[in-house]
Amino acid sequence: MNDEALLRYSRHIMLDEIDIAGQERLLSSRVLIIGAGGLGSPAALYLAGAGVGRLSIADDDVVELSNLQRQIAHTEASLGRSKACSAADAARKMNATCDVRALSARLVDEELIAETGAADVVLDCTDRFSSRFAINRACVETRTPLVSGAAIRFSGQLAVFDTREPSSPCYACLYGEQGDDEALTCAESGVVSPLVGIIGSFQALEAVKLISGAGQPLRGLSTFDALSGEWRRFALPRDPACAVCAGR
Repeated sequence: MNDEALLRYSRHIMLDEIDIAGQERLLSSRVLIIGAGGLGSPAALYLAGAGVGRLSIADDDVVELSNLQRQIAHTEASLGRSKACSAADAARKMNATCDVRALSARLVDEELIAETGAADVVLDCTDRFSSRFAINRACVETRTPLVSGAAIRFSGQLAVFDTREPSSPCYACLYGEQGDDEALTCAESGVVSPLVGIIGSFQALEAVKLISGAGQPLRGLSTFDALSGEWRRFALPRDPACAVCAGR
């Protein structure tokens, strides 16, 4: 790192748990964020600010007026633009030294596998079960750590699935592969705006920990009740009969 980088990341370097070695790992890391909405917006900004070397942001949607209540990477000037491109621009403004890629087409099949396999960590910031099932399968196949977030109404969820660890479950161990896409979306159910910022920021934090080696990744499933301000944590064992990760 040069003097400018040492100054930029000095507050990380001061932390014994990160130090120069951890910051160097962040600077050489590759992170894939799938979904540039309420969760992906804060995650992208914090990870760019933290010094992730290469940040890929994937989203095939465009910015709409109803998004601006909570999707802080976008502005009124972004209306009608690709969410991936808008979020990528916001991340570049946060940190011009971060190599930010916008992927404005839906990642499916071999492309999803390739992008997942090229990343050190994947953040699932989508809001549909079908997308989450596909992302989980890709992460299991490529053995890429997955940080999963969800937020609806006043309820948030956070989990880390690192199938490099033999005892780690995958997303399908928790939900199987059945779910109603429409019942999950904010458009159908509503969501309080700061909640997605809380969960998305925690996703970024878990990614920083996984990459830098600071602390321990989140174990099990954590849920947040925004009405009471309370977190709860649940043990999440691996399902030996899981259709996705059994026998890996």
